[in-house]
Amino acid sequence: MKILLLGSGELGKEFVIAAQRIGQIVIAVDNYENAPAMQVAHDFEVINMLDGAELDRIVAKHQPDFIVPEIEAIRTERFYDYEKQGITVVPSAKAANFTMNRKAIRDLAAKELHLKTANYRYATSTEEMKKAVQEVGIPCVVKPLMSSSGKGQSTIKTASDIEKAWKYAVEGSRGDVVEVIVEAFVKFNSEITLLTVSQNNNPTLFCAPIGHRQERGDYQESWQPAQISDKDLFEAQDMAEKVTEALGGAGLFGVEFFLTDDGVYFSELSPRPHDTGMVTLAGTQNFNEFELHLRAILSLPIFEIKLEKAGASAVILASENSNNPTFSGIEKIAALPKTDLRIFGKPTSRPYRRMGVALVYDDLETPMEAIVERAKQAASLVQLNY
Repeated sequence: MKILLLGSGELGKEFVIAAQRIGQIVIAVDNYENAPAMQVAHDFEVINMLDGAELDRIVAKHQPDFIVPEIEAIRTERFYDYEKQGITVVPSAKAANFTMNRKAIRDLAAKELHLKTANYRYATSTEEMKKAVQEVGIPCVVKPLMSSSGKGQSTIKTASDIEKAWKYAVEGSRGDVVEVIVEAFVKFNSEITLLTVSQNNNPTLFCAPIGHRQERGDYQESWQPAQISDKDLFEAQDMAEKVTEALGGAGLFGVEFFLTDDGVYFSELSPRPHDTGMVTLAGTQNFNEFELHLRAILSLPIFEIKLEKAGASAVILASENSNNPTFSGIEKIAALPKTDLRIFGKPTSRPYRRMGVALVYDDLETPMEAIVERAKQAASLVQLNY
């Protein structure tokens, strides 16, 4: 099969590797040359994916069997036409359109499916945002409707934060949508990602829940399995199945939840492998999240998803701008037991850009706090040279 991958970051790179291993052809697309997935794909294209005419051009040129989006900044409304042409959009044109915009997915979850979510409002100006903040209360969280990896996300703690939060959200927004969502702050005990595999001809499957810690709206460490009660896990799985079924199509979804004293709250959803799910590269499961995504797309039967080890991931971040970052200290990680790493191959760096990840695994009986700490220590051994 021929796959057109829209977005070629680190998640796309691992997806391409999984596809290569079972004989698929992948064309990697992004808005800059030498993006990570381009380095392992059969072919690549450099375009602005917000340009509908350019999208149409490369779809016509390559005639793919599948279109697999990996990022938000895409003219996703074109996907409906591609489906009419007989191309499979992953997971579906509806899923891609709804989840690339927080407004669509939040309204689907809260208003149509009646899932428990934080109280929220939308705003298209600072004046509207002031009103939204007043209605949901302080503290609250502000996010662009289109963004990824925490870009543009901030917490309003006092009224004086509103204008700064608006400006930061607009600057961090992807695409041409100038609108934000203002969410009431949920007092949660922990956050989880539930990797949910929707299949064409088989039941929906779930990976063991993944816990994570965030800074600046972006994950820093993730671990699997996350601690969760049977009641909360059943509630999360029920919500995840409802929302993924409503979106349609086959593939892996990263569904995020808050765990609180009064139950589980739906937070967000990504229709593709999730950054916190990179922990599965530590061998925690019989299939990692990228292999599961691919198999679901290709309608290959997945007999089971089995948790085999406990694991943790910790990100390796850049601290400076560079057009040619290099790495040292890799041999230090190589000397550690039950430890691995991935260097993503991003050609440039900037402060807080994710450049790699350290991976640690151990027996399921090993205390998770110890595994996470080992992953953090491993990540700290890698130094970026600018």
